[in-house]
Amino acid sequence: MKVQLLVSEWCTPCRSAEEVWRGVARKKAIAFEVLDVGQPEGRAVVARVGVRTVPATVIDGALSHLGVPSPSEAAGLVAAADDRSSERDASHYVGLTLEATSAWFIASAAVYLLMAGSALVFGGGLAGEGAWRGAALHAFGLGFAGFFTFGLGEHLLPRFTGSPIRGGWAAWAQLGLAHAGTLLLMAGLALDLRAMAIAGGTLAWFALAIFALRLVPVLLQSREPEPVAIRT
Repeated sequence: MKVQLLVSEWCTPCRSAEEVWRGVARKKAIAFEVLDVGQPEGRAVVARVGVRTVPATVIDGALSHLGVPSPSEAAGLVAAADDRSSERDASHYVGLTLEATSAWFIASAAVYLLMAGSALVFGGGLAGEGAWRGAALHAFGLGFAGFFTFGLGEHLLPRFTGSPIRGGWAAWAQLGLAHAGTLLLMAGLALDLRAMAIAGGTLAWFALAIFALRLVPVLLQSREPEPVAIRT
């Protein structure tokens, strides 16, 4: 059973509808997809079902609900679907709301930016001590820029391509390895401990590898927009 939720960036109730359906999708074995009516995929469904307002729920190609359904209403619409045994590692379509890992990546980026700035102020700046300089630069480059890219990348690329992205253990493992690698690398450079710095760099590389493995299917499986009939 396929559930498509039609939403728009400017639609405040759409976020509530998405939250309701994500809760149902965790329990029911449905293919849940969030479509922005401003994107080609969303416009194609709008043209096919003739919907004029969002949020709107389309189930197996038929318009089934307008507005924000209650949890019980949403569950009733997909009552025929099997119960889901596990959804922890399943690929999912990205909607309007940031996933937990995306939010953690972006929040972590802000913390690393603060650390980099503090190191520059209290550690002698870019032209100061060599150890401090390397740690500060990696706090900004790998810490701020890397984590910011992780957070926006896993949220925006799936939305732009219309393809699902793998979450679950892969996303959380990437987050943990990225933190461990960045902190070990910074500490190794600051304390002049080469083995620690190498270990940190290795862990950070694994985080980058997981990120790449998560994004490759998103880019390769990008959906072709469905043809939209031109009405005269």
